Amino acid sequence: MNKTAIKNFAIWARNKLIADVSYDARLIGITEDGIAKPLPQSFGGTQFFDIGTAEPYSISGEAVRQRDKLIEVIQQKEKDTDYKTAYQYVIEEVAYTWFNRLIAIRFMEVNDYLPSHIRVLSSESGKLEPDLVTTPFDAELPFTAEEEAQIFQLKQDNKLDEVFRILFLKQCNVLNEILPALFEKTKNYTELLLSLSVIDQDGVVYHLIHDIPEDDFNIERGGQVEIIGWLYQYYNTEPKAAAFAKNGKITKEEIPAVTQLFTPDWIVRYMVENSLGRLWVEGHPDCGLKENWKYYLEEAQQEPEVQAKLAEIRKEYAALNPEDIKLIDPCMGSGHILVYAFDVLMQIYESAGYSQRDAAKSILEHNIYGLDIDDRAYQLAYFAVMMKARQYNRRILNGENSCHVYAIQESNSINRAHLKYFGAGMDDIEKNAAKMQLEGLLDTLTDAKEYGSILNVESYNWDLLRRFVAAEDTAGQISMDSVGVEDTAEQLNRLIDIGETMARKYWVTVTNPPYMGSRGGMDGKLYDFVNDNYPNSKADLYSVFIEKCEKLTRCQGFFAMITQHGWMFLTSFVQLRKIVLKTDIINLLHLGPRAFDEIGGEVVQSASFVIRKTDAPKYKATYIRLLSGNSEKEKECKFFCDDNRYYIEKEKYGALEEQSIAYWLSPKMFDAFRNKLLGDYAKPRQGMATSDNNRFLRLWSEIPLYKIKFNAESAEEATESHAKWFPYNKGGGFRKWYGNNDYVINWENDGQEVKALAVKLYKCVTRTIKNIQFYFNEGVTWSTLSSGSFNARYSSHGFLFDTKGSTCYFSDRTKIPFVSALLNSVVANELLKILAPTLDYNAGSIAKIPVIWEENYCPQITKLFEEAVQLSKEDWDSFETSWDFKKHPLFRNVSTISEAFTQWQEECDDRFSQLKANEEELNRIFIDIYGLQDELTPEVEDKDVTVRKADLQRDIKSLLSYAVGCMFGRYSTYKDGLLFAGEPYSLQAFVDKMNERPGTISAEELERAYRNEGIVVDEMFFPDADNVIPITDEEYLDDDIVSRLCAWLKVVYGADTLEENLDYIAKALGNKGSTSREIIRNYFLNDFFKDHCQTYSVTGSGKRPIYWLFDSGKQNGFKALVYLHRYTPDTIGNLRIDYLHKMQRVYESEINRMQDMMDHSGNAREVAAASKRKDKLAKQLKECREYDEKISHLALSRIELDLDDGVKVNYRKLQTAQDGKFYEVLADSKNIMVKEKK
Repeated sequence: MNKTAIKNFAIWARNKLIADVSYDARLIGITEDGIAKPLPQSFGGTQFFDIGTAEPYSISGEAVRQRDKLIEVIQQKEKDTDYKTAYQYVIEEVAYTWFNRLIAIRFMEVNDYLPSHIRVLSSESGKLEPDLVTTPFDAELPFTAEEEAQIFQLKQDNKLDEVFRILFLKQCNVLNEILPALFEKTKNYTELLLSLSVIDQDGVVYHLIHDIPEDDFNIERGGQVEIIGWLYQYYNTEPKAAAFAKNGKITKEEIPAVTQLFTPDWIVRYMVENSLGRLWVEGHPDCGLKENWKYYLEEAQQEPEVQAKLAEIRKEYAALNPEDIKLIDPCMGSGHILVYAFDVLMQIYESAGYSQRDAAKSILEHNIYGLDIDDRAYQLAYFAVMMKARQYNRRILNGENSCHVYAIQESNSINRAHLKYFGAGMDDIEKNAAKMQLEGLLDTLTDAKEYGSILNVESYNWDLLRRFVAAEDTAGQISMDSVGVEDTAEQLNRLIDIGETMARKYWVTVTNPPYMGSRGGMDGKLYDFVNDNYPNSKADLYSVFIEKCEKLTRCQGFFAMITQHGWMFLTSFVQLRKIVLKTDIINLLHLGPRAFDEIGGEVVQSASFVIRKTDAPKYKATYIRLLSGNSEKEKECKFFCDDNRYYIEKEKYGALEEQSIAYWLSPKMFDAFRNKLLGDYAKPRQGMATSDNNRFLRLWSEIPLYKIKFNAESAEEATESHAKWFPYNKGGGFRKWYGNNDYVINWENDGQEVKALAVKLYKCVTRTIKNIQFYFNEGVTWSTLSSGSFNARYSSHGFLFDTKGSTCYFSDRTKIPFVSALLNSVVANELLKILAPTLDYNAGSIAKIPVIWEENYCPQITKLFEEAVQLSKEDWDSFETSWDFKKHPLFRNVSTISEAFTQWQEECDDRFSQLKANEEELNRIFIDIYGLQDELTPEVEDKDVTVRKADLQRDIKSLLSYAVGCMFGRYSTYKDGLLFAGEPYSLQAFVDKMNERPGTISAEELERAYRNEGIVVDEMFFPDADNVIPITDEEYLDDDIVSRLCAWLKVVYGADTLEENLDYIAKALGNKGSTSREIIRNYFLNDFFKDHCQTYSVTGSGKRPIYWLFDSGKQNGFKALVYLHRYTPDTIGNLRIDYLHKMQRVYESEINRMQDMMDHSGNAREVAAASKRKDKLAKQLKECREYDEKISHLALSRIELDLDDGVKVNYRKLQTAQDGKFYEVLADSKNIMVKEKK
């Protein structure tokens, strides 16, 4: 099946159909903005509408009534929401209705299931014109004489699309007789908004026929009815993304889209074969069916007393006839599970002696039930089941057969005043009982679309209710009150069918339920309902369905599901686990991440399981561990391996405090949980939520360094420092031992502003500002949310911490090494597979890690830990994003960068190898302590060692960044660490920073300045005087960035090796260019700023560059870097006058020179080159002049920046003139600056 083609078509078709339907609605005065009244010239049965053309658009007759109905539907929907949302909902509904019908007819015509056996959308010969259009009267469709004449005339006039529209609607109406749930009578507003073409190659019909291979529909050529489900899922792709992208709860209209996930076929087969199939073969062991079932799992070997218990259970199975087995999918979606259940039931019936024809009819009547919250999914499930029945019984589509699948409906619109007209001829006792029960059902189904099949419906007397509704009597009572009683009766019968299906007990329940967390996902009504009715499973909708499926299943029956795996381990599901462990898990596939190819990453992890509703002590369940497979296919292949199977009785889980389903644990691992926990030795704590990170958090590099207080050991010291910003642990990427020190928080005056906001929002500081007493203490921190292995880092004094950067604190700091080393070991990561299987490493989960404290190992562990921290810190501080950065690692006392890199490479390799060795030794120690030698190995993969190896291109790029920093005075080759990071700059200030005794060297003596070691030099590399470094595409200026780099390289490595070093840099960069300088110039021109933005961004921060690129546009007419921390209100003016205007003069001069060359050269090639260059220069000059227009407004505004506001705010501020207008002059503004306030 070509899923890419299916996906592309479904997404495109949705947008196309919505556009076409919206256009047709606009023609009749119905738009997103409102409903227009017909024009005054409308008369009788004809209405006119202004569509902006000379002639108004008109409709008449049936179309007028259809328009009125469309307006009524929109207005009815508007009562629950606003007009715009109601309009969009109805337009979407109409578009989807036609999408459904198109793909259904396509499936039927390919498989020759249409009653006429004539193709409607395509031609068997491959021609563009559908066969039905070619021979419309061979299909035996019920035409009137007038319709026949109209079709004949339209064909004569070659108006094929109009012919097709008439025939398509006629075919849909005929199909209504055999598939009424999908093909409703089209004499309604949907027909008014139908706009299909078979000629238009940009139309939906053409794309459906040509984009998706026909064999994907053809069940005789490997096609499956499941294609309908895939089309449905992909159709919902954009609505699903939109619902998740918005802020706020998921509405009931959005639930179908966001929870739709097509279950992989092999998992469907596993669930059905091991539940429905098992029910039959365990009672009928000689039927020989299970040999046909690829995914059927034989039962684990059981003890004799267990076997005796099972024999009793199977006696009841043996008494079953095929008709007795009722199966339900309460979240059926497009019917994938029901379709395969049909196949298995067919095998069961055939093994009992039934013909396929009789079996298909009986399965529809007795066996298969389905529910869904979504009307659209219901239509497809209904269609899929009926097509499956048609596969086995050619006569099933005779209009007399249907199936028990339903879209859950609300009772809100029922006119309860009509109930008095029912129950005619019944005695008062029966009548009152029926009326009371029916009102109870209506109460339960109020707002049913909010809750779906988790509603609990009582077991009413369904026969009584049907007799009550059937006994309608309005004779002699005709009044306004009785109008619509027939419609009410029809609605009531539908609700009775749905209610009975929801109340019934089933031998087998199989489903893939929706996944939706109660906090952040469910809206108010659903949230309250779940809390009130499912307190043991309320954390997520999927867990609610586990409890619901258990209730739907009769004793000794089976329920099978695929869900997220969190219920097996997380604290929030303890009570649910107790319910599950009172039943018998038969088998469970622990699928882990990537069980669905549609969902990537590690966060969504799944498990599929089959449970029997019995409680057999010491029953051994079968578990298959499939975590390592990286796709649906890989997991399916691993299913058949024998080395990933575990057999365990549920009583073993009692050894774990929360009875986690940790089936893979060895006896040694179970024993480990009998020890003290990490929370007994330390205090893992959750950090604060600021409630406004954009306001209170910065990357440390954005703000003035002098306003940051590092290493404060207490809140008192922090307050007394009068600093504004303090280090802040916020998690970050995978890194062990030390690092991720990126953020600072505004904690001025003991967090006055942060606390004030908390009080304003929540009337309380500590609701969000948690564990204040631990701020500024040393500890161990980690990223609360991860996409892989757990990793912890030492955190020195001075940090506050975030909810995403949980931290562990110690009353006895000597315990830090042992706990840190344990947390970074393979042992802790193995234990956390139980305690934090969803990769949510919250403080509570970490506190529950069992600790076997071995004092004898402590000295060795402490030594290895301290070395690991030191090695990791050396690595972290080697790059400029560390606040302890001293100088670039390639800045060494050598004459070539090549030599420097070789030395650096050796250092990195040594550091990497030493850290890896330390980690492996710590793993050995903890494996020994926990006795896990047979289960775990100490080896550490290179990818898990979190110090960097040398990388020539990356390190050369970072050297260039360091050089630019020296050009701006952020760094200097004469002094370690940061120089100017917010303080006012002057040459005198620079020299004072060089000198041990500030002020003793005057400006006149600048040519003879001091190095750190006090050696006088004749020449010195000074920072750029005006904080503007131009980047040109050719060598126009003597102070552009390449010239400045050459001067810097001479000072650092010596003039003699300049060319060698330039060649080395150019080779490492790999950019285009014929000379080293040209390659380097192209790097600065095209890639430096992108790399700089990437360097100055961390997880979740977005780009926060400190060197800002003034950029005129695609022609590279003008580019210049400015250092944020040295910006003044005069900077833009200086840039404009001294650089931008200068570049304009350069271009004018060069254009004249090229023109002169063209006028006087006799060389044709030279003239052509001059002409080409002149054109380029003219474009650059034009771009500069336009840029000058924008720059002038900003220069005159003399904009002030406050570094405390951070990069994102200042990036917008610098480009906003005094008049409030925005002038984009900086590169990548859209992705860097803060969004404009509305």
